[in-house]
Amino acid sequence: MKNIAILGSTGSIGTQTLEIVRNNPDLRVVALAAGSSVEKMEAQIREFHPSKACMWSEDAAADLRVKVADLEVEVLAGMEGLLEIAVLPESQVLVTAIVGMIGIRPTIAAIEAGKDIALANKETLVCAGHIIMPLAERHGVAILPVDSEHSAIFQSLNGELIGRSGRREALYREIGIEKILLTASGGPFRGKAKEELRNMQAADALKHPNWTMGHKVTIDSSTLVNKGLEVMEAKWLFGVELDRIQVVVHPQSIVHSAVQYKDGAVIAQMGVPDMKLPIQYALFYPDRRPLEGRRLDLFELGQLTFEKPDTETFPGLALAYRAAEAGGSMPTVYNAANEKAVDMFLKGKLTYPGIAELIGEAMERHKVIADPSVADILETERETYEHVAHREQR
Repeated sequence: MKNIAILGSTGSIGTQTLEIVRNNPDLRVVALAAGSSVEKMEAQIREFHPSKACMWSEDAAADLRVKVADLEVEVLAGMEGLLEIAVLPESQVLVTAIVGMIGIRPTIAAIEAGKDIALANKETLVCAGHIIMPLAERHGVAILPVDSEHSAIFQSLNGELIGRSGRREALYREIGIEKILLTASGGPFRGKAKEELRNMQAADALKHPNWTMGHKVTIDSSTLVNKGLEVMEAKWLFGVELDRIQVVVHPQSIVHSAVQYKDGAVIAQMGVPDMKLPIQYALFYPDRRPLEGRRLDLFELGQLTFEKPDTETFPGLALAYRAAEAGGSMPTVYNAANEKAVDMFLKGKLTYPGIAELIGEAMERHKVIADPSVADILETERETYEHVAHREQR
């Protein structure tokens, strides 16, 4: 029996994780955490019977306590509740699918408590990779990527690790990664000219051609900001320099990513767009389990196509490389400015091209902290939010 705790259980990754639990009786959920979706959390508690549940909102936690008063579950709230769930003695794996910077502290706590991490929270590595990866190495904890692209890279590397021992980061250098090929669908605006984007509304940007995701991630996919965040994650996960991470637009979303080795061989992971595969792989690594669902049919597919990303029309990706090269606190600025810009765009307060413009403006005004602590990261986020709020009011 493997016991897991899930941060972000009512979101897309969290609910799909619970689908996997339903189909694998040797998985047991011992704790759940979410933001404010009380009804969804109540239903999950009644089905999976965790010993603890946490709501980020204090009001939501109070409401939930009333609704589940007939059950043996302790309802926690806020950051203290997340930290308690992160270090729960009976759990072995923490699934971090919660959105935002609030995922950083619980992830650190879980690593220090010896929990393996199934990682779906981008901010953890984008903003604190310099803290997280060395910490995981020291505690002998596995960071298992849940994003489809990073899982694909992870799977493409694993065959080369057979028979080798040692720290994973050193092994990645030893096996000779020449290049990581990080694929992107291109989103709903692929191929459009720059001038066309000024009239695009939120409803247009939310029509992703291949994936069903939350609003923010879907917008980020359309701007290529999501791919920029994934570039930063890949740098930390696989210990490679930025110039060895190449983004490739692949509209079919069948090749989820690939690794090119020093002898020229390219090993890729392919499959239909389905997040349950990378989630299940992370939960049962190194084993593979049967997974129901549609299978890839190459005859039906016919062909695969690949393109260079258009960084002039979609400057969010180029800004990500700049933020990653600057390092330190700059990736936090990139991430925080994008969060607020996307929120403004969804509310009709910012044009679509204005998202990248606002990110660039926030980066220009920031003075980099070279080796930020968690406190520095959170303060940088606050300052960036404050700057964007002042801009919004102008």
